[in-house]
Amino acid sequence: MKNIINEMDKAFDSRVRIAIMSILLSHDWVDFNTLKKQLGVTDGNLASHTASLERKKFIEVKKQFIGKRPNTSYRVTLTGKDAFAQYVKSLKRLLNIK
Repeated sequence: MKNIINEMDKAFDSRVRIAIMSILLSHDWVDFNTLKKQLGVTDGNLASHTASLERKKFIEVKKQFIGKRPNTSYRVTLTGKDAFAQYVKSLKRLLNIK
């Protein structure tokens, strides 16, 4: 069991990060306000978690202006897809241990 746990990336130890990845995997780009609303978290909390995922290169960030308003959007990178798939695979292996 220790080997399985060691395979699991600590970036996904947070339920908010798991939720962010899950949402982004089912959409192309998702903006900050949509994520915040769906997750029910504060601006600071979401910014902290997305920054952690960005540092690991699990998500890509796009900053732009829509009209005169700033807009930040996110999407999962290939690295992020692979890492999250490995995390889910390891979690499934844990669930099958008797």
